Order: sequence, then structure tokens, then C-alpha cells
Amino acid sequence: MSSDEVSAADARTGTVVSLLDGATGWEPLSGGLAHHVQRVRLADGRPAVVKQTPASSQNPPGMFALEAAGLRALHDIGGVPTPEVYEVTERHLVLAALAPRPDTDRYWEEAGRTIARLHSVTGSTFGWPEDGWLGLLPQHNTQTSDGHEFFATHRLLRYATEPKVQQVLDPTDLNRLERICHRLPELLPPAPAVLTHGDLWRNNLIATDQGTPVLIDPAVHWNWAEADLSMIYSIDPPPEPFFAAYEEAAAPQPGWRDRMDLLNLREQLSVLAHFGTDLPDWIRDTKAVLHKYR
Repeated sequence: MSSDEVSAADARTGTVVSLLDGATGWEPLSGGLAHHVQRVRLADGRPAVVKQTPASSQNPPGMFALEAAGLRALHDIGGVPTPEVYEVTERHLVLAALAPRPDTDRYWEEAGRTIARLHSVTGSTFGWPEDGWLGLLPQHNTQTSDGHEFFATHRLLRYATEPKVQQVLDPTDLNRLERICHRLPELLPPAPAVLTHGDLWRNNLIATDQGTPVLIDPAVHWNWAEADLSMIYSIDPPPEPFFAAYEEAAAPQPGWRDRMDLLNLREQLSVLAHFGTDLPDWIRDTKAVLHKYR
């Protein structure tokens, strides 16, 4: 890796030189489940965002490197804007600072076209060459040519054995999940594997100073476009101009909105796997989807 991607080690003294040395103006930002996120000004004057592992915990090896690789894939393969990666270590990730998201129709229309552009990049298999992370749990990316098999095994049933899921879903619920997985070919139309963000909710869309949409915090893999779209459609959705622009640019299959609740079952199960009994509304809503498609 280059010095822009990793902390440099001084071979003569053994000291580690980091871009964060001499950084000032540390300001907390809202972040994810596992990390502290702060805005800083680097010693060379550049504004940056730092994701750090709390001192009391430890990242799985390579977590930040995988995130940086995902940002590069979105930019280099998907052709969509992502923040520049300044530095990666096992304990932190330093990115170019960007701007808050403008809540305007113009912004959301451009964001819809951006996601459509990402989803126009097709792959030969579902999955990814290596596993990743979604929140604090592994994201299984075993590659397969069968989209229904991939979604059933690695996006739905993958969570059935998580302890917190088993605490909140009873055997009837889990049997319904298995039946849904068997029925996926009749419930969801076949579709190609496309490049997906993998954790596409509205807070992972921010902006440049000029208001151009920028994607952050990916869990990149090849999947159905509708699987990616289901998360931003179902959880705190953006205004309709986003979806209208996406439809115009991507021309999704008819009836796509009717399939969003089923496809978003992956996110519901992931949230339950993280929080379990702490989120009774999510438990109720997940059970409702399982009952609907049983």
C-alpha cells in the first residue's frame, strides 16, 4: 500500500508516523455501531473524518482495510463518488471530509441517478471475492451464479443461527423463514448480479461542497439491484424524487415496490442479530413480513 493508505513506519527508529499526528479540532460526529467518528483538521491543513476503534475494543483484522477497498470498488468499478482515503491502519480510517447532505429535490434526483449508475454495472456471479462486515457481524459473500440461492443462504438464513435472532424469533418464525427461502424463485423474479453498496440507507449518502452525492460506509458485493434498493426504500426513505429519478435511469422490473418488504427482510434480520430484544418494533415488523410470505 502507498503512504496515502497506511501509516508509515520509520525503519530506523521503529516509531509509527500517522497523518493524525498533530491533528487538531477534534469534533464528534454521528457514527456507526463499532467506532468513534470525528472531524479533524490534519497538520497539513486538510479537513478529514476519522473512524477509530475505541480503546476498550479491538477490530477484527483488516476491517478498515476492507472498508477502504469497498470505497475504491464503488469509485473505480461503479463510477460513483466516494471520499478519498487518506490513511488506513488496524485502528483507524482517515477520509477526506465532506459536507452534510442537502435535503433538496435536486440533490435526491441526482442521488437516484447515482445509485442507478452503480446498479448498471453487472457481474458474472453473486457475492464478492472475500467476506466483509455489516455492522459488527460478518457479511458472508460466498460467490455463486444463483441469485436466489445467494440471497437465501447468505443474506437470510445466515442470520437464523445468531443468538439474538433466536431469542426473539420462535420456531414458527424460523420455519417460516426457511419456507420463504425455498419459495424465493416464485416470489422474486430472476435478475442479474450488479454492483451494490450493501448498506444503502440515507445516512450513507452525503455530499461534496457543491452538493454532489457521495457514498460512504459500504458493504460492497454483487447482488440484485432491488436488494440494495430495498433498504433505502424501507428505512427512513428519501423523498419521491429519488425513486422517480432511479426508475427513469434504471428501469427496474415492474412491481419492484411490491417486493421491497420481502427483500428488506435481510436488513431486519441483521438489526435483530445486533440488538435482539432491545427493539420490539423491529421484532413485530419482522414477524409481520414472515407471516405475510409464509
